[in-house]
Amino acid sequence: MLRFFRRICAPAALGLIVAIAPATAHCAEPDPKPDTYLCPHATGGAVDCFLHAVEHLYTMCRQVKSIEIIEFGYEKSTEGTNGAKSEYCVDKHRLSITRPYQSALREATPNRTAVDGVRALYDFWLKALAELKWVPGESDAEYKARIAKPYVVFTERASAVRAVLVASSDKAGTAAGKDKGKSATAAAAPPRPKSAN
Repeated sequence: MLRFFRRICAPAALGLIVAIAPATAHCAEPDPKPDTYLCPHATGGAVDCFLHAVEHLYTMCRQVKSIEIIEFGYEKSTEGTNGAKSEYCVDKHRLSITRPYQSALREATPNRTAVDGVRALYDFWLKALAELKWVPGESDAEYKARIAKPYVVFTERASAVRAVLVASSDKAGTAAGKDKGKSATAAAAPPRPKSAN
């Protein structure tokens, strides 16, 4: 019976392990792609994902609010449960942006200016979400103009963060190049002859 197990079952078990191992190894690898739901237009790392997510998630909640206004009118868009969908959208995305925000802070950490820029953009985004509600007495044109303004700020602040990161990356690359050049020059220099005293 033991011989039967060694001849038949052992190779089958080994084959099963070999078949499963690549699948489990693949599952253990981190996914380098950004989250396509939160930042569908991002092409870079965590900071790029966050910068795209801010605008994308604001747009999602803005559209939900617009539907409520179309359905109930400005005056009644916040009465009772009429504004429940937009409130849910804001609450949901305050939570869903947490991971991209924290990842962006970690990625930007060596650069204090970039970290401050990410934080300021996050704070402005929270304020913009809270201000999606219609203000009594506001005309249709005034409301639409007001809720469109955050896009300009999102773009300006995202561009500033990107510029700071590119500048610090260029400085780091230049410094590394200079250090490499110095070490290459030192290695290429001929040894000095010893003085005969």
